[in-house]
Amino acid sequence: MSIEKKYLKTRNVCKVTFKLSPEESGEAQTAFLVGEFNDWDMSNLPMKKRKDGTFTITIDLPVGHNYQFRYFLDNERWENDWSADSYCYSEFGNCENSVVDV
Repeated sequence: MSIEKKYLKTRNVCKVTFKLSPEESGEAQTAFLVGEFNDWDMSNLPMKKRKDGTFTITIDLPVGHNYQFRYFLDNERWENDWSADSYCYSEFGNCENSVVDV
């Protein structure tokens, strides 16, 4: 898992790339990025599966905020990003969410 951040000089936006390796995704067939930035919609940010099995997606996030998120794999299981900036407890599902700071 990895998170790459590229801050734009011309706009108050950060391009954030989220990546999941095949091992990290448990050989999942589908992966979605779900979080505060998309109102926890489990279907509108599908991650692209590369030929090597890695999932990736890049989104623009306004700078100066923290965003909770998780990965939704194969429409049945949730996974955190263990390279996240931090984690916070979620009362929904009695679990922790990953957090990205931009």
